[in-house]
Amino acid sequence: MSTLSVPAGKNVPRMHDIIRELTEIETRLDSFIDVTMWISDPHGAGERFVSILKGRFGLVWRICYEALPKTFSNEKIEYLGRIIRKEKYFRAETYAMERQDVISALVKIIQYRVQNVKDFDQIRNNINRDLKLVLENLILNFPVPNIVYENGLIADRVISALCKVVKQVILGNLIVLGDIFDRGDEPDKIVRILSSREIRPYVKLVWGNHDILWMGAAAGNRSMIAEALRISVRYDNLGFLGRLGIDLSKLVDFAQALYPESIGGSYKAKKELSRKLEKTLAMIQFKLEEKTIRDNADLGMQSRLWLDRLADMIKRGDTGGLIDTHFPTLDLDDPPRLSEEEAAVIDDLARQFTGSERLKSIMSFFFDQGSMYHINNYILNIHALIPSTADGRFEEFLGRRGKELFDYLQNMINNIGVKYFEGGEQDERDLAIMFYLWCGPKSPFFGKDAMKTFERYFFSDKATHKERLLYWGENLKKPEFMDAIMSEFGVRRIVYGHTPVDFKKGEKIASADGRAINIDGGFSDAYLSRGHALIHTPYSIYAIILPTSQEIREARVKREPVRLMVETIDTFETPLRVRDTYTGRLLKEKRNTLRTELVEHASANGEP
Repeated sequence: MSTLSVPAGKNVPRMHDIIRELTEIETRLDSFIDVTMWISDPHGAGERFVSILKGRFGLVWRICYEALPKTFSNEKIEYLGRIIRKEKYFRAETYAMERQDVISALVKIIQYRVQNVKDFDQIRNNINRDLKLVLENLILNFPVPNIVYENGLIADRVISALCKVVKQVILGNLIVLGDIFDRGDEPDKIVRILSSREIRPYVKLVWGNHDILWMGAAAGNRSMIAEALRISVRYDNLGFLGRLGIDLSKLVDFAQALYPESIGGSYKAKKELSRKLEKTLAMIQFKLEEKTIRDNADLGMQSRLWLDRLADMIKRGDTGGLIDTHFPTLDLDDPPRLSEEEAAVIDDLARQFTGSERLKSIMSFFFDQGSMYHINNYILNIHALIPSTADGRFEEFLGRRGKELFDYLQNMINNIGVKYFEGGEQDERDLAIMFYLWCGPKSPFFGKDAMKTFERYFFSDKATHKERLLYWGENLKKPEFMDAIMSEFGVRRIVYGHTPVDFKKGEKIASADGRAINIDGGFSDAYLSRGHALIHTPYSIYAIILPTSQEIREARVKREPVRLMVETIDTFETPLRVRDTYTGRLLKEKRNTLRTELVEHASANGEP
C-alpha cells in the first residue's frame, strides 16, 4: 500500500523526520565501531571480578596505546592507566607526568572514542555539574582558563572527572559468555555490578550451563534445586545461600541425624557440616534425576540410571569398587524412591527457591538480559558449542539443529521465565529439557558424553570418572565445518568459552585462521585463577591473558602495575567503521528504505 495517502503538503513533518533519521544513520555508519570486550566463566569470583573490572580487563592500556601518540612509552602508558583506574592524580615513586600533560592525554583518549554529537551528548549528561563547562570545552578543543592547569586542587578534580568519562566512553559493548554461577561465593556481586546503571547499558549476556542450572532451579526443577545447592555446599558457599534468604535448617537437621559421625568419601567440601549436606543433597539429586530420565525416555539419558545398579551391587556384597557404602536413605528394593524425610526437605527447599524474592531479583537479569547467542560485528557469541556429529555436521536435537535449535530453545527459556515471574505453572517437559541442557550430550551448553558426578562420588576406578569430550573441538579444525557455521548464522567469526584454555601448556586462544576464539581462561580459583579478556577495537582484535589472583597481590605489595600478556588475533590496515559490521548492514537496509520514502514524499509535494 502506498504511503502517500494524504494530500500534498501534509507530508512536510514526516519529511523532516526522514531527513533527520538519514543524517543520523550516515553519521553512525561513518563512525568507528564501538570497542567490544568479552569475558567468560567468572564462576562467582566476585572480588576478583571487581579487581579486574577496575582496569576494564586490560582495555585501558590498549585504548591508551591506540589513542595516544606513538611517542608515549609503555612506562608512560602504564602510569596513565593507573591514574585512570584509581580515578585520581598521583606521582609514582619511579615515574610521574605533570597535571597538564595528564589532562591533555585523557582528553585525547576521550576524543578518540567520541565520534559524533550523539556520543558527546551521552557523556555530557553524566559529568560533574560544577565542571561541566570546563570538561565540555576541553573535549571540544575550546579554550579553558589557565587556572584549570595551574591550580593543583582544580586540576586534580578535572583529572578525576576525566578519568570517569574515559571509563564511560572506552567501552561500547561488554559481552559475558555465561557461567556467572557456581564455584565462587559471589555470583550475586557480579550480577549487581553488571546490572548497575553505568554498566548495564553495555552488557550482553549469553547463558552458560551453570546459569541454566540456576535458572531451571529457580523455575522449579527439583533435581536442579538439589544440584545447585549441592554444588554450593561442595564449595562451602553458605554465605551466598544466606544472602538469598534460603533457610537450610530442615536440611541441616536431617543431614546431621543421617550422618552423626564424620563422613569420608569423595565429598569436596572443607567444612564438616557442608560435607554432610553435600552427601544428603547428592542422594536427593540422583533420585530426582532418575525420575526425569525415566519420564523423558526420548532424551536418551538411560545410561545415567545408576541407582538400581548400585542397589544390586550392595545386595550382592560386590562393594569392593565403591568409595562409599553407607546409604541410609537408599531403598534397595526401590532405589529411586525418596524417603519421607528427603521428600519433606526437597519440598521445603523448592518452596523457598521458587518463592525467593532475592533470587527473583538476580534471575531477572538472566531471563531479561540473557540469550542463547548474540551477534555483533559479524561475530557469533555462544557459551560452549553448536551440537555436531563426528562427521562434522550439525547434530539434531528436539527435531532441530543449528540456528533453528538455538532459536527454539531461546523461545522455550523465555516462556519459562514469563511463567516464573508471573507465578504460572511450569510445563514439566520444559523443566526436563532445562535439566538436559545442563548436562545432556546434545546440549549446546555441555559438549561431553555424560556428566559423571555419580561415578566420581562412589566409584574408585578413575577411568569411570572421565567425561569424554564430543566433537566440537575437532570439528572446529575442519574448514568445511567452520564454513557451515559462518553460513548458518551469517557471521565471520565465532567466540565461545566453557572449556578453559591453559596458555602455559601451549594451548591457543584462537584457531590458526582466527575464525574460532575460545576466551575461557579459567577465571576462578577453582580452575586456573587466570582468565582471558577478548577486545575488539577499530584497529585490532586481541586477547589479554589476565593475571592470577597471586600476581595481582604481588603487584599490589610491590606497588607496581600488573603485567598483562597479549595475544594478537587480527589487525586492520584501516580502522573498522560501523558500515563494515552486521549492525551497519541493518542500518544500510533502513537507510535505503528511508531514501525511497523520501523520494515519494518529495514527489507528492511537487519537489524535484
